[in-house]
Amino acid sequence: MIAFLIGGEGRFMDAMINKLNKDGHRVYLLTGTKNSHTSYQKVFEKYNFEYDSDSIREILVSANPDIVIFMGAHDTRYDWENSRKTSVQFTADLTNVISAYSSVKKGRFLYISSQEVFGRSYIEDIKEDEPVSAANFRALALAQGEEICKSYYNTRGMQSIIVRMDNLYGTPKKGKKENNPCFKMTLEMLKNNKVSANSRNLFSMIHQNDAVQFLYQLVIAPKLEHSIYHISSGSIISQMQLAHMVSSAGGNGVEVVDDTVGSGYRLVLSGERFEKEFGRKIFVSYEEGVKKTVEYMKKHSSSFLNPEDSGAGWGNRLWRSIRQIFWMLVPYMENMVCFIPFFMLNNRAVSSQYFSKLDFYLLYVLLFAIIYGQQQAIFSALLATAGYCFRQMYDKTGFEVLLDYNTYVWMAQLFIVGMVVGYMKDQIKNIRNQDEDQIQYLNGQLGDMSDINDSNVRIKHTFERQIVNQKDSLGKIYEITSQLDQRGPEEVLFYAAQVLSKLMETDDAAIYTVANRDYARLFSFTSQTAKKLGKSIRYSDMKDMYDELIAHRVYINKTMDDSYPLMACAVYAEDKMQTILMLWGIPWERMNLAEANRLTVIGYLIQNAVARAGHYLDALRERRYVEDSDILGNEAFKQLVKAFFDAKRNGLTECCLVKIQHTADNFKEIAQKLEKKLRQTDYFGVLSDGLYVLLPNTDDEAAQGVIERFLKEGFESSIVHAEDVRG
Repeated sequence: MIAFLIGGEGRFMDAMINKLNKDGHRVYLLTGTKNSHTSYQKVFEKYNFEYDSDSIREILVSANPDIVIFMGAHDTRYDWENSRKTSVQFTADLTNVISAYSSVKKGRFLYISSQEVFGRSYIEDIKEDEPVSAANFRALALAQGEEICKSYYNTRGMQSIIVRMDNLYGTPKKGKKENNPCFKMTLEMLKNNKVSANSRNLFSMIHQNDAVQFLYQLVIAPKLEHSIYHISSGSIISQMQLAHMVSSAGGNGVEVVDDTVGSGYRLVLSGERFEKEFGRKIFVSYEEGVKKTVEYMKKHSSSFLNPEDSGAGWGNRLWRSIRQIFWMLVPYMENMVCFIPFFMLNNRAVSSQYFSKLDFYLLYVLLFAIIYGQQQAIFSALLATAGYCFRQMYDKTGFEVLLDYNTYVWMAQLFIVGMVVGYMKDQIKNIRNQDEDQIQYLNGQLGDMSDINDSNVRIKHTFERQIVNQKDSLGKIYEITSQLDQRGPEEVLFYAAQVLSKLMETDDAAIYTVANRDYARLFSFTSQTAKKLGKSIRYSDMKDMYDELIAHRVYINKTMDDSYPLMACAVYAEDKMQTILMLWGIPWERMNLAEANRLTVIGYLIQNAVARAGHYLDALRERRYVEDSDILGNEAFKQLVKAFFDAKRNGLTECCLVKIQHTADNFKEIAQKLEKKLRQTDYFGVLSDGLYVLLPNTDDEAAQGVIERFLKEGFESSIVHAEDVRG
């Protein structure tokens, strides 16, 4: 399944990504910002685009997701400090995203809302069909988001599902604000060393780990019966109870203040619909979840109490206001300063026979109209008019100047020329700004297209590499069979451990051979970790693993119990368990169904190789064993010893070869006397210089015990090393 998550970074987002990735789903992420530097190793592809970008449609069409999750109420990208402005942006973003996804015409859209859309007190738990009653801009935005999803569900037949979560809480990220009672109370405790609560306020909370499990059920469900679901723990808690939990987790000295006034409220979502359809099991209790949250916030209190200064102090605000006013007044001050030389030039030109016809005031107005536009043209025209009237009053009275029609004609032409030129300047400036905005927009679109193309190229190359190097591809399957077929019948199980280690991508693999219905013995291994269960195990007592193996299923150690392997499966022959394949060193996220299926396939291939080797050895039994005995003949025993010692040199097993000192020629009688001192997996064989015993999975120290038991039967024996073996 391809999952497309939309939201900013946070614990809830991280947990959802881990859950989807662990179960083998491919995850894409839209961060909602171009400045996201958070690295997500488990995300197949990350897109740093705004939610209102025109490229969202191309991104969704390219990803072609089966499920889209819009984090909505729990999207950390939104800052709800200015809730009025943010609510408008939130609604616009959701509309753009859901309309873009509607063009994909497949899959399911999950919109995450919260209990905030219900702003009143309710006597009973709130059902899904209860009308919303938003009490603030944030709640109103979430409710409007629900209406948008309902519209697409009803009119376009789109699976736009609304999921309301009841006070989602959990361990926050450092410095990140959250909107849940646990976070708010803990923050109050860190600030004032006290917690205030109203004992009449009742609500319910759900830990983010449980919420992820519930939400995942909605993701993988083949069909959903309803368009709205409530995710709730179903456990009611009062503010006072929560305050005492926070106080207890916060340590000594934290005071709980009873602020019980008024009638209080009761706001609890009903999870009956979800429980009826999917079942409900809570893993994280209030005590455990609240304790972890408080301890984490207390440990990193500086990040929550001292967030980065945004410059919102009164001193900074005053300085920004002064600076803004200053830059607004600069053109006017420049205008007045420039007026002085033009006033002086105009006074000199009036008495000059050469410059008397030149209007310096008109030049002055044109200069500012061309540079600053219409607004400054009007202001400079007013200053020029004042200067003109002042100069006229050198020879006339003020009353005569006001009655002179030439004054008004001159003023009219001055204002008309200034305003027309200023208007043209403003229009040219507007056109230029529009062009720059258009160029910037097109450059942004080009950048988005380039990013999408780069992303598609990376995905294309990734898919190409997966096709060539796919762990489950035909090429890899052929590699398994060819490696095992190249080995001799005696060597198959040794190198099967090596193949298992390589293809399951772990350094720690072991193969146990089943001795009977209770015991299995270590045959080969690839590391010291892989042999930590011991040389012999009573697998019937390992109930969790045993129940899975006898049911022909892969065992996955979900509890991470050290006394069990992380994964195991059994190899059967004619419905009888022959060997057990065990793995360690597998990351938690890979302990999923996909890896279990891969281990099953490898187990079948090993089973076929072992079965072929067994049939081959059975066919040659008469040639391999001394007549009417379990003693291997010279050639067969020599091949077996060589196989064991080669595997020992490669670090795949332990073994020891013991030579029996005797004078009798009847090897069969000697073997009958000594076989009761050996295990079922030990081998008798003859070489050119006498009778030997091969002890698999045995070092020199353990072999001394066998030598002592032989001595009690009257036979001396000694350890023989590989270089001393004679054909």
